[in-house]
Amino acid sequence: MHFTKMHGLGNDYLYVYGEVPPDVEDLSIRLSDRHFGAGSDGMIYISPSEVADFKMRIFNADGSEAMMCGNGIRCVGKYVYEKGLTTRTTLAIETLSGVKSLDLQVEDGVVRTVSVGMGRAVVDEDLGLSVGDTNLVCTPVHVGNPHAVIFVKDAEAAAVATLGPLVERHAAFPGGVNVEFVQVLSKEGLRMRVWERGSGITMACGTGACASTAAAVSKGFCPPGSTITVHLDGGPLQVVVGADGHVTMTGPAETIYEGEVTLC
Repeated sequence: MHFTKMHGLGNDYLYVYGEVPPDVEDLSIRLSDRHFGAGSDGMIYISPSEVADFKMRIFNADGSEAMMCGNGIRCVGKYVYEKGLTTRTTLAIETLSGVKSLDLQVEDGVVRTVSVGMGRAVVDEDLGLSVGDTNLVCTPVHVGNPHAVIFVKDAEAAAVATLGPLVERHAAFPGGVNVEFVQVLSKEGLRMRVWERGSGITMACGTGACASTAAAVSKGFCPPGSTITVHLDGGPLQVVVGADGHVTMTGPAETIYEGEVTLC
């Protein structure tokens, strides 16, 4: 099986063009292992779509299937363009959370950045949680997948590794949830660290950056319609949340290497 390892701000996946195999859960677990596999946050399969230009399906490092991945979908745009599967720079990509629009910024045949129309973010009322010995408040946000945004004074000091998995599996979120720890730097800047559902700590989460910005806008920390820079462990993303809740995210996509694996 041929794969391409790609990343968006360090959020890395193994990309395969073709239909999803029946043993994809085991395959994603095996190949995502950073000691005994290729090493990644999961696998993304790209295939033709009946309702869009292409379809993507995302499988986490634990084998579970994700509805949407903001960093991953940018890499999908780079993959299909640079491999000659399309010549278009405006694309529609089918995901489990609906069809998303991509705008590829191309220089000398290379996709440098991708803007993604993420759809409308739904921000719910704050929710108080008791996790272990800690009581905290999170803002639930849905941007095609579920997020719990926790605003903190210092993102660097946030207990991501300990509180993240407890919130992910909290009874308030029966299907699990992505967890963001967010520090407001200014009206134009946020610092975010993330615990991703099914993958753990990752260097970046595109949908998490969108959810965090939507929560910050809803609370008045950041203005609607402005470009907000979200600083992640892997680098910055630019996010705009309109007054109607629609979100646009812009960021890079990079190819790491091409690989082949013999399946047995």
